[in-house]
Amino acid sequence: MNSSIYISPSHKQTALDFIEGRQYLEIAITAFLMDCKARNLSKRTIEFYRDYLTSFANYAQAQSISNLGEIDPDFVRSYILMFGEGHNPGGVHAAYRSLRAFLYWIEKEEMMSADWKNPIKKVDPPKVPDKIIEPVSLEDVNLLIATCKGSGFFDQRDKAIMYFLLDSGARAQEVCDANLEDVELNTGKVLIREGKGRKPRYVFINRTTIKALRAYLRNRDNLQTQALFVSKTMERLTYDGLRQLIQRRSKLAGLKKEPTLHDFRRQFALSMLNNGVDIFSLQRLMGHNDITVLRRYLALTTEDIRVAHDKGSPVENFSWG
Repeated sequence: MNSSIYISPSHKQTALDFIEGRQYLEIAITAFLMDCKARNLSKRTIEFYRDYLTSFANYAQAQSISNLGEIDPDFVRSYILMFGEGHNPGGVHAAYRSLRAFLYWIEKEEMMSADWKNPIKKVDPPKVPDKIIEPVSLEDVNLLIATCKGSGFFDQRDKAIMYFLLDSGARAQEVCDANLEDVELNTGKVLIREGKGRKPRYVFINRTTIKALRAYLRNRDNLQTQALFVSKTMERLTYDGLRQLIQRRSKLAGLKKEPTLHDFRRQFALSMLNNGVDIFSLQRLMGHNDITVLRRYLALTTEDIRVAHDKGSPVENFSWG
């Protein structure tokens, strides 16, 4: 997705522009992104808004629209329909959410004339079909870790990362952002300095993960960076680098379905619940404000339903004559 917004030199809003209702879309997007940064939103959130709003600005430019006052509900609908031709339902909904946040910000900042009506209010959000999302299975994680048999840097690092992802329940970006000083190897306590919403919290790792982490750290004789997990060049491991790591290990393990980074976090939630951890402790470990989001992680999978049926089957649990 093209992330550059071209602002024509002529698109400089003057007081006369404002009085006459001319509010240039590209200038407004730039102002919105500056406000997001001033509000200390995370870098990933700002990139999310920038990418999707750039797509909207490019579409508007192609339709010869540069003024926010020209955007009406039908134009928003036409954009959503166009966007849906090349993206999945989740991506379409993300495009809608970013545009909604932007237009409500325009309204809150009173950047338009008093008679301006927010067009997004008349556009219903696109539906995202419900689907069962299976987490990575513990058997598949075992196969992934089995590919890390050597004692070299990459094998030890990759093994430690996969244990860490599964054992801590941390988000992938949080794992990439972790520093050496954030991990207490004697207690297994890990400080997440900036979780979602820039909120700090603690997560934990246990004996097996700590052992794997120590083995990896012994292979690190270079402290050019304080990052916990690093690349071959001793630079901080990036989100894309972490994703490529899982892709590479999945091929080596011969997995039919490559797990996503988020699949590890979902398996953490399901395993904790199945092992008797209460939902409120799990909420704090995962960094959620309430249990609303957590419910999506704990939606029953096919295997969960089968186990529940085995336990409660009326036919199997009755003594038939």
